[in-house]
Amino acid sequence: MIGQQQQQPGHLRKVRQSISQNILMALVLGLVATLTVGMSAALAASAPVETLTVHLGSAAGELRFEPDRIQFTAGQRYRLVLDNPSPEKHYFTAKDFADGLWTQKVQAAGVEVKGAVHELELKPGAIAEWVFVPERPGLYELHCAIVGHAEAGMVGQLEILAAGG
Repeated sequence: MIGQQQQQPGHLRKVRQSISQNILMALVLGLVATLTVGMSAALAASAPVETLTVHLGSAAGELRFEPDRIQFTAGQRYRLVLDNPSPEKHYFTAKDFADGLWTQKVQAAGVEVKGAVHELELKPGAIAEWVFVPERPGLYELHCAIVGHAEAGMVGQLEILAAGG
């Protein structure tokens, strides 16, 4: 019993030291991950931007996206200008696409929104700018979420190509 009591403090000291080392390692790894994400966002925000325009509907009331197929390259910064020349509101809905990119901002009518975006509603005559960097290659569905619009042909495809491909 006496021998066990003498060993226990040393054993506890080793356990505490091991726990302290693990906590320190977790903090260092967390800091590195945070800095890496912050640096990636900062680099993407300062990269040259390519501007593309998509019309939601037409002045004649046609239910379509123009163009209805767009390709993006992973890692490239884009400004997607969305406008609605039609007499009714439309949605630019592409949740899976939005999940595969980093959004820098969405700007419309003097308001700037930052963070994740899955759907944009544009009223007649509205214009919005979405600045983002695609990250996950794939083929994604685009549609207008207003009942009957997708069925009438207001659909499209958004493709993110791998960088260098």
